[in-house]
Amino acid sequence: MKYLYKIASVLFLLFLTACSEEKIDESQFGTVSGRVVSADTFTPMENVKVFSSPTSSIVFTGADGKFTIPNVKVGEYSFQAQKDGYIAKFEAVTVGANKAAEIVFELKKSTANNKPPTVPVLAAPTDNSTGQVIPLDLTWTVTDPDADELTFKITVRNNKNSDVKIYDAVKEKKLTLTDLLYGVKYYWQVEVTDGVNTPVLSALSSFTTMAFPTARYLLVKKVNDNNVIYAADDTGKQYQLTSSDKNSWRPRRNNQANKIAYIATNGSQNDIYTMNLDGTGAKKVTSSVPIAGFNSNYVGFSWNTSGSELIYPNFDKLYKISSDGSGLTKIYQTPTGKFISECDWSADGKKIALKVNDSDGYGAEIYIINLSGVLTTSIISGEDGALGSVNFSVTGQKLVYTKDVSGFENSTYRQLDSRIFEYSFLTSTSTQIVTEKTSGTNDLDVRYSPNESELIFTNTSNDGISAKNILKTSIGIANSRQVLFSGSSMPDWE
Repeated sequence: MKYLYKIASVLFLLFLTACSEEKIDESQFGTVSGRVVSADTFTPMENVKVFSSPTSSIVFTGADGKFTIPNVKVGEYSFQAQKDGYIAKFEAVTVGANKAAEIVFELKKSTANNKPPTVPVLAAPTDNSTGQVIPLDLTWTVTDPDADELTFKITVRNNKNSDVKIYDAVKEKKLTLTDLLYGVKYYWQVEVTDGVNTPVLSALSSFTTMAFPTARYLLVKKVNDNNVIYAADDTGKQYQLTSSDKNSWRPRRNNQANKIAYIATNGSQNDIYTMNLDGTGAKKVTSSVPIAGFNSNYVGFSWNTSGSELIYPNFDKLYKISSDGSGLTKIYQTPTGKFISECDWSADGKKIALKVNDSDGYGAEIYIINLSGVLTTSIISGEDGALGSVNFSVTGQKLVYTKDVSGFENSTYRQLDSRIFEYSFLTSTSTQIVTEKTSGTNDLDVRYSPNESELIFTNTSNDGISAKNILKTSIGIANSRQVLFSGSSMPDWE
């Protein structure tokens, strides 16, 4: 009986112990989710197979590249993303109880069976073609057996200088060239890559651009807040000569030198430059003494007839300089300290017309000096308002200029009614040239035409902010005004 009691006591204790212990759930789970993207473009990838080791459910990504695997038993796993044509990617994941683990797979294309693109075929312009217009489109054809995204690199050289221009990361089978030179032979080649294989090169091809056209007009237009110089032909077609990234204005052509002189910004000062008729070969002329006056928009200079020298102002002084930048000489200084704003050198080289004014642009005078700096003729002085645009006739017996007949003066140098006048040295008189100017506008920047039967000039509203247009009119012929170039100013016609 005692023995049975002991057995019963032991069984009772075991029962109590079993009842006091908690049950352990050996089947706790978590969730694994994530996304599969292209390693090159990071775009979502659809229908990518995702599974793990140890084995869990097998799922496929949706159109957004996302996947979710629920009820994954807690533990350490290696998940794999797999798709034909791509290198499989593995990611280690720890799954916790009632927790969500996140994975991002970046799959790279497999190069094992990827084929390179075909050799690019240069389509246009055809090899050795001539007379190509500017700007010019380069086009080519190429295919890729695996439909990979293609990227192109185009290399362009020419036979005039050592410039090599490379246009990289081009995605289209076309490239527009806007900065070509006229009358130059160019060589070009296309390199294509699919991002997998070694780049493939095309054959070399060449073309020659058209010769620079006959363009007797020069004008200035605003481009990105900069003054930009253009040439224009008799049909009105325009050819950009100076860069849109630099401020360049007041062009003056010399036919004997086959050069164009102009003003351009150079740091904190303005200098005179020369260039070829097609805009190439820009060369700075002035250096130690820049061109300067009361307002850079109203400062001008002049060639001599042969194009070997230029005259220009620096505040109250007038300088002469050779077109190659040598031989700087001061030839005149105003006796009253007034600034020289504009000047013109007669064709015979014996007379210089000057327009001078105070620091506000007023108290203006126009007079003639000889090369010794002696004042020989006073054209106009002692009148209120603005003057400008001095230009000799070819014989030197006439001079055109502009005058604001309103006599208005203010701090912004606004003109209200600027008209064109002509001075005769034979009669010592000035006469307004009737050009039927529209009320509320100004005629500015006047110059004789090459045959001197016409005048070319700028017309604009006197509000100071409206568009400027270049017009011409026949001298002595009523109602002959016509617009040559819209949105333009500072004309030259040689």
